[in-house]
Parts: sequence; structure tokens; C-alpha cells
Amino acid sequence: MNWRQRFEPLVRPLMQAFWRLSRGTTLGVRGLVLRPDGHVVLVRHTYVGGWHLPGGGVEKGESVRDALVHELRDEAGVVVEGEAPVLGVYANHRRFRGDHVVVCVVRDWSRCVPDAAGEIDAVAWFDPTDLPEATTPATRARISEFLDRSPVSDTW
Repeated sequence: MNWRQRFEPLVRPLMQAFWRLSRGTTLGVRGLVLRPDGHVVLVRHTYVGGWHLPGGGVEKGESVRDALVHELRDEAGVVVEGEAPVLGVYANHRRFRGDHVVVCVVRDWSRCVPDAAGEIDAVAWFDPTDLPEATTPATRARISEFLDRSPVSDTW
């Protein structure tokens, strides 16, 4: 177990409490990245269980696209080349009443070497109709919405 896995569960609640007190609203971005064969990339973090769409927080002074570009590059080794239309904006009130997540669809991209610095345990491509069992409910819901298999929700 690396240092991040040991300390993340202790530090993360403190950082989240700080963010909640210092910011009225937090914003995150996730990328639904598609290969030509329709497979989607998912990541497994070192500090939280399950498979997720890659992404992260939008920092002060950063656009949603800027955050998407650097998070996909760092976490999944994906360089966004073209447009990345918004699939939806979701309220993530279970974690924090002011938290929102923007999901963008990325079809035009190229590969690079990821640079997640111990944050990502695994990166893999999956058929969206055959996701791994540990895929999070929110990730499953976004993929299902994208495939027009379920109505679009406004909650994460």
C-alpha cells in the first residue's frame, strides 16, 4: 500500500470540509471517452473503490474544458483533440449540497502517457453493455443515459 492509499482516507474528509467552507459551490468534470468500437475508458482510483469515468475538480481560474483536458490526460492517457459536447450537468448533493459534475462526451482524441502520480490504480476500456461489476452507480447511469437506455437525470 502506497502513502496515498494510507493517508487519503484521513486527509480527504478534512480537504472536503475545507472546500465546503471556503467555496459555496464545487464543480467537477468527467469525460465519457469513446473508442471507434464504442468502448469507454474507466479508471480505478487508489483512494476510492469502483470504476469511474475519468475526471476531477475544476479549479479556480480554470474552464470546464481546461479541467477536462488535463484530467483525461493525467488519469487516462487521453489527449482531447476536438469538441467535447456536454452530456449533462448533475447535482451531486449526496457528497455535498453545493457539488455539481459536468459530463462531456469525447470522441476525437489520441493517446499519451498518463501522469496520475499514484492517484490511478488502473485504466481500462470496456464495452458499455458489459461493464465490470464494481462500476459505480453514477458511472453506469451516465453511460446508460448516453446510450439512450434511460432518461437523463439531474442528479449524480
